[in-house]
Amino acid sequence: MRLVIASDIHGAADRCAKLMEAIEEIQPDRVALLGDLLYHGPRNDLPADYAPKRVIQMLNSIAESIVAVRGNCEAEVDQMVLDFPCMATYNVLLDADARGGRGRSIFLTHGHVYGPGIHNSVDAWPALGEGDALVYGHTHKKVLLEGEDAVVGHEGVTVFNPGSVGIPKDGSASFGVYEDGRFEHRRLG
Repeated sequence: MRLVIASDIHGAADRCAKLMEAIEEIQPDRVALLGDLLYHGPRNDLPADYAPKRVIQMLNSIAESIVAVRGNCEAEVDQMVLDFPCMATYNVLLDADARGGRGRSIFLTHGHVYGPGIHNSVDAWPALGEGDALVYGHTHKKVLLEGEDAVVGHEGVTVFNPGSVGIPKDGSASFGVYEDGRFEHRRLG
């Protein structure tokens, strides 16, 4: 299974265009969007390239490949203009081939209802087992914790945040890739 994982686009059209170029290059099986797609939110400055109508067009062009969850900035009006479901609090993908065929659940969420308690995400864990992954956004900061670096009390669960496409708060716009059972960060050029 190959995924592109992106979060917190916040209507930033030029950066979304760069994400679309990466998606075209990577050719993932699915694109996982972790919320806050169109609106910049009351706590964030307006992105310089803020053009949510352009973001709508780009995302709708790949609607059939998107699995999305609701961020804290999504509203019903967003669902009215997007051609894929985006109002679920979480979604779960199963990578049946991961871990030598033992499988892995990949729990997708934004980070404001479920999250690992890192940065400003909530500390509200879903039921996950050994080898599963909690994948979230919301904080606009990249995170990859696994193995020896796992969250205390949740050893064996990988924690991944791809960072933010539109309003990075850790110095670089980014997204994530999941392939061959591994998560990695990629910077947007």
